[in-house]
Amino acid sequence: MATKPLAESDGIRVFPATHARFDDVRTMVGPKNPTSSVCWCLSHRIPAKDNTSLAGPERGAFVEALTRKRTKPGVLAYDGDEVVGWAAVAPRADLPFARSTKIPHVDDQPAWSVWCIRVRPGHRGRGISHVLLDGAVAYAAQRGAPVVEGYPVDNRGEKVDLTMAYVGTRKLFEDAGFELAGSTEATSAGFPRVIMRTNT
Repeated sequence: MATKPLAESDGIRVFPATHARFDDVRTMVGPKNPTSSVCWCLSHRIPAKDNTSLAGPERGAFVEALTRKRTKPGVLAYDGDEVVGWAAVAPRADLPFARSTKIPHVDDQPAWSVWCIRVRPGHRGRGISHVLLDGAVAYAAQRGAPVVEGYPVDNRGEKVDLTMAYVGTRKLFEDAGFELAGSTEATSAGFPRVIMRTNT
């Protein structure tokens, strides 16, 4: 199943979330109880009304269908054969961010968005988020994205609540070569969110 990784560092390799890797997507973003109507990384991927209407197993089925599409819903990080991370990446035009009143458009370029980065408990503190972000940018570039955006918190080094840390931090994006492109009216964990951008 392994092809050339999108990004690789210190034994961590990143690959697109293909249908063959759907079980690993489930591990990263699916609930422990398959009947639970939570997560699956859908809250910023589809309109709120659609997100609310999908219940229990329907949510997993929706994401499984996404992995069958030509453009995959994100990227996965592996330590050997074990999945250890996930990053959601997609064209902004396909996401609710396209109509967001809180996160403005910088310009008319067809930007892709990276809006969720997750590392499995027990694997944090190893720089996996950095490899995931590099992999997400590489995947977007492969799919023709001219620019990639993120909307992390500008926490200025202060601790961010882990449950809200999925949006990433400004420093994480800066370390990956992103530059500040604008402010937003959005917040997460009490911190302002900013628009970070990089050309591919």
